[in-house]
Amino acid sequence: MPLDFAGRVAVVTGAGGGLGRAHALALAARGARVVVNDVGGTVNGLGADRTPAESVAAEIAAAGGDALADSTDITDPTQVDAMVARALDRWGHVDILINNAGVLRDRTFAKLTLDDFRLVLDVHLMGSVHTSKAVWPHMREQHYGRILMTTSVSGIYGNFGQANYAAAKSAVVGLTNVLAIEGARHDIRVNALAPTAATRMTDDLLEPELLARITPETITPGALFLVSDDAPTKTVLGAGAGVFAVSKMQEATGVHLDADHLTPEDVAANWDRISDLSEPHDMDSAFDQTRRYVELATARSQA
Repeated sequence: MPLDFAGRVAVVTGAGGGLGRAHALALAARGARVVVNDVGGTVNGLGADRTPAESVAAEIAAAGGDALADSTDITDPTQVDAMVARALDRWGHVDILINNAGVLRDRTFAKLTLDDFRLVLDVHLMGSVHTSKAVWPHMREQHYGRILMTTSVSGIYGNFGQANYAAAKSAVVGLTNVLAIEGARHDIRVNALAPTAATRMTDDLLEPELLARITPETITPGALFLVSDDAPTKTVLGAGAGVFAVSKMQEATGVHLDADHLTPEDVAANWDRISDLSEPHDMDSAFDQTRRYVELATARSQA
């Protein structure tokens, strides 16, 4: 069945271009009413311009859709609350949030300033916190919500010169996992998209032939699925060039070392078994891991 967003209200941050624009246009084309948020700054997070958000909102309107242009700075929680209030005043509810806005301040860790580190964390992590916090009570009250974070393969696997960006994007995965657990009882599903896309943020980082294959439009179908009625939750989806793959953090089976063999040397001696991921285990929460460790230790001591 075709995914239908008729009657849904979506907030998309960083929607003035690139991935955010593609997400906003695709949602609107399928019936969603969209808050097109973009502060209109540079890739480095400097300046502001309402034109990108207004242009995308006008594009949606010209196609027969309904959109609200917004230039809120998502690092300011007061502005974010006001943005959500405007959406509620206009449409009465907010059903979907796509946290897509971001900036880059790439440098090797040796050259990276603390200000550069804080700014990237503030936009990617705290920006996602501010927007999610603003819509959370409304989604809880209506017992429905879909939140999509934007993480990155840099946050999952690392990337040279992106300590600040990778730290922020890894933190977003942790935020995703906790909100998915806490939102489950209210049918608030929270996922993360890890895109590899040709945008302003990658223009100077990848070869032209690669950029031609990883357009935002090859990624947006995954985003729309993750904010649909039948979306999963607590899922990280890699996407690029029309390829989609779920990423997971998993654990090896585990090895219990008893009190007589609980030394660094015993860890080294058992490292092949400790690092054996041939039978990986998924964890639903932190306490699931704790319970599993205790069960392994108890079973070994009783054997």
